[in-house]
Amino acid sequence: MSSPQQPDNADTRTQPRKRSRNLAQGLVQQLRGQIATGELQLGTKLPTESAIMAQHGVSRTVVREALQRLQAAGLVETRHGVGTFVIAKPGESAPLLDVTVDPIRDAVAILELRLSLEIEAAGLAAERRTDAQLTAIREALQTLQNCEQQDESGASSADFQFHLRIAEAAGNHYFGDIMLHLGGSLVPRKRIETDRVNHEHEEVVTAIARKDSYAARAAMRLHLTNSRERFLKLNRGARDA
Repeated sequence: MSSPQQPDNADTRTQPRKRSRNLAQGLVQQLRGQIATGELQLGTKLPTESAIMAQHGVSRTVVREALQRLQAAGLVETRHGVGTFVIAKPGESAPLLDVTVDPIRDAVAILELRLSLEIEAAGLAAERRTDAQLTAIREALQTLQNCEQQDESGASSADFQFHLRIAEAAGNHYFGDIMLHLGGSLVPRKRIETDRVNHEHEEVVTAIARKDSYAARAAMRLHLTNSRERFLKLNRGARDA
C-alpha cells in the first residue's frame, strides 16, 4: 500500500513567508487608511509594537515589516528610543527625486549623489555607533540577504533600510532625515551581481563594527563606486542592444 504523497518541501517553506508578507501588507493598508482619514494625525506617535500586535493580532515580525514599508513610503519616521511618528499623509509623501524618464541613467545619477552623503555617514557611524545601532545594522543586512534569496521583490526596500540604519548611526539626525526624504528612489530596483554587493555590504559592516572610520569610508566608497560602474555597464549594454 503506497503512502500518501508528501507536500513539496519548497512550498511548505515558502508558505509562512508568503503569509507574513500578506499580513504585513494588510497591516500597512490599515495604518495607511488611519493616516489618510486623520485617525492618526500628522505628528502623532504610533502605538508601541506590542500594542499594534495586540490590536491587529499579528506577530512582531509583521509589525516591524509593516512599519518599515510605511517608513520607506515616507509616511512615518522612527526615532530610536522615542517611537514612530506620522510625518505625511498618503499622496503627500512623494520623494524629492522624481525617477521617471530613464531608470538606469537616473540610478547612476543617484549613486553619484549618495557618494557625497553616505561615505561620511559610514565614517561617522564607525566613530559614534552604539552596540544597539550595530545590532540594527547587522539585522538589516541579514534581512536584505534573506530577501535576495527568497523574496527578491522586497530587496530594494531592505537595501534602503540597511543604508538608513548606517545613516542613523552617524550620530547626526540630518543624515537619516535626508535619506528618509529621498526615500526609495535612493535604491534602484534592478538587482545586479548580488553576491558581490553582499560582500561589499559586509565589508562596510565589519569596519563599522571595529570602529574603523577610515576603513568604513573606504568600504562605502568602494561599494557605491562599484554600484555606479555596474549600472553604467548595464546602461551601455541596454544602449548597444
